[in-house]
Amino acid sequence: VQLQAYGGGLAQAGGSLRLSCVPSGRTSNDAATAWFRQAPGKEREFVAGIRWSGGNTYYADSARGRFTISKNSAKNTVYLQMNSLKAEDTAVYYCTLRWGSTVHKSAEWYNYWGHGTLVTVSS
Repeated sequence: VQLQAYGGGLAQAGGSLRLSCVPSGRTSNDAATAWFRQAPGKEREFVAGIRWSGGNTYYADSARGRFTISKNSAKNTVYLQMNSLKAEDTAVYYCTLRWGSTVHKSAEWYNYWGHGTLVTVSS
């Protein structure tokens, strides 16, 4: 399984970006996909996750109310819509996946990781 993550870039504070994550190599009706991020000098942290079966979503406190995670089954793509961006959202964002699973906020839970995509928010 490979995860292709893209959509990062430069945004101004208060602006928006949308990240996309596309898994390939295997298909399933159920999985957990989560976004993590790692800022310079900081530990990797959970941002948001979604369980494919049922569509339950989970958010870190820092993301709740500003970010929305969703899945387009037809396109087999998971999105992270990020609004009201802040300078502290600057980080490398990683897409992760575990088949047939619920969402966990621990990075060790996920079997598959995509290459990170850099999000830079200027203040």
